[in-house]
Amino acid sequence: MLAKLLSRGWWMLLIRGIVAVLFAFLAFTRPGITLAALISLFGAFVLVSGAVAMWHAYAARKESSQWWVVLLEGLAGVVIGLIMLRSPGLTALSLVFVIAAWAILNGLFEIIAAIRLRKEIEGEWMLILAGVVSVLFGIWLAARPGAGALGMVWLIALFALVLGVIQIMLAFRVRSLAGKVKAAIRA
Repeated sequence: MLAKLLSRGWWMLLIRGIVAVLFAFLAFTRPGITLAALISLFGAFVLVSGAVAMWHAYAARKESSQWWVVLLEGLAGVVIGLIMLRSPGLTALSLVFVIAAWAILNGLFEIIAAIRLRKEIEGEWMLILAGVVSVLFGIWLAARPGAGALGMVWLIALFALVLGVIQIMLAFRVRSLAGKVKAAIRA
């Protein structure tokens, strides 16, 4: 059931991964951006990622009882993204904790989704890996709030790049399920 939904919505994972990789590219190539620009750029990334996840959850509501996990992940992203966009004057310390909270929440919801999907799809370890990377990144940021703004840019860019690549790999893995799901439905 959820595997069917994921196979139909594989492109949403791909979009999230591409947006993350594009964000990473911009952050790596423009490390001198101001903290306010970083807040706005990362806030937009989190907001878009959350909105796509919420749309995916909405599409899944009739086909899976687990749709709420993706909805919570998306809602967390939208709320944190809006906070970042509405308050660009946040201090670097506040930014660290907001990003850490989003990364931890996002990672936990991805791990929950993967555990619930383990019997429905192959390769759920990629979603668990993405979740673990998010949680570890969030914990690391929260433990080291004194990191400089430039250091944050590089760390956030690296996180977005790793997360984006994993999500792109997962999207194509889920896309390959489409044929298997169609064959199983016909049988």
